[in-house]
Amino acid sequence: MKETEFKMPKMGESITEGTIINWLVNEGDSFDEGDILCEVATDKVDNEVPAPASGRMLEHVKSAQEVVPIGDVIAILELSNKKNKSSPPSGEMPKGQRGTKQKPSKNEENIVHPSAPKNTIKKKPKQASSFTVNKNIFISPLVESMAKAHHISYEELSRIPGTGKEGRLRKSDVITYIEEGRPFKFAQPVPEVSGFQVPDLTFDKGTGKIVKMDRMRQMIADHMVFSASTAPHVTAYVEADLTEMVQWRNANKVAFKEKYNEKLTFTPLFVEAVARAIQDFPMINSSLDGENIIVKEEINIGMATALPSGNLIVPVVKNADKKDLKALAENTNELVGKARDNKLKGDDTKGSTFTISNVGTFGSLMGTPIINQPEAAILATGIIKKRAEVMEREDGDSIEVRHMMYLSLSFDHRIVDGYLAGSFLKRVADNMEQFDTKRKF
Repeated sequence: MKETEFKMPKMGESITEGTIINWLVNEGDSFDEGDILCEVATDKVDNEVPAPASGRMLEHVKSAQEVVPIGDVIAILELSNKKNKSSPPSGEMPKGQRGTKQKPSKNEENIVHPSAPKNTIKKKPKQASSFTVNKNIFISPLVESMAKAHHISYEELSRIPGTGKEGRLRKSDVITYIEEGRPFKFAQPVPEVSGFQVPDLTFDKGTGKIVKMDRMRQMIADHMVFSASTAPHVTAYVEADLTEMVQWRNANKVAFKEKYNEKLTFTPLFVEAVARAIQDFPMINSSLDGENIIVKEEINIGMATALPSGNLIVPVVKNADKKDLKALAENTNELVGKARDNKLKGDDTKGSTFTISNVGTFGSLMGTPIINQPEAAILATGIIKKRAEVMEREDGDSIEVRHMMYLSLSFDHRIVDGYLAGSFLKRVADNMEQFDTKRKF
């Protein structure tokens, strides 16, 4: 048996750090090769980290919920010399084990683990019923980067008591606030009393079954609150006539499947239309960094996709503008399949510059999506419905049955104005409506 440093494994080309969700093997416990030592989170994807060989856990160098750079030591193991030759070196995930763990099995849910060692015990979060606004809310670049990393909005930052000069916010103030469990996150402000009765702002939340939010749902909630409080959202709408696109797709989906062994859904057609519109209006493909607007060179389209757990994840079609319909169909089908089987890797959800949310999949007529930060806009596509429409023809108006769909674009009004948003949205609709029914694949 020999002592070995066990390092944070590499889980994707663009991933630089991971968060230890929890340790499944306690200090002093033995394990076999392939046993899961801990779970590590990278953004929305959870990864199981297996043991490279049989042995014993000597020390947890890093605690649960701690963010650790790739390659840093997270544990000290005592490993058997009879290590499997096919096992990867410490600090690298084995290909067969890479993947996601979105929801534990029923058997895993019933396992009672021994109490965690003292160095992993977290402070009990403080409870706060009210707060006062920090009027000297000077935000340094360091504090701002910490806030972004923990999805803390500027509004929430203003609630944190500052210990700097004249009440200014310091790095240590933010660290302490996070360690205390962000007590002012949902607290009510202290009312200013001036001779009148202060209303009771305590809400009756009622009673019922308690369902604890899983880690992914908590991350989604934090990200949505952060986005809604950071970016001034405006939503614009258009209606598109998809009759030609629908008819072409219905007429060619069997041949497409036979030729490429890929399903032809509407998703690659939507991605294609959006990517072409972004090429015409590149400012929609941007992010805000302080007072600078970063116009992205790549067009990477995120697709909001439902997981078996009911949560949503956003896998990314990289360089969508450079792919033909065959490549787009392969890419979107692969990503949707990985999401359905909980096999998305960290790189699959990285780098999106614009997101599409197909709310029509769930039968919705239209939606008002929240922007996927730090992007500038997000497009929602509604359900495609047959409807009687008045069509202007050369020989006069006629009433015809058409396939109609609402498109809604939520955009960050700090970056995008109404003219740009309306022009881009109209171009997406035009690309869908002016579909080439004679195109070959």
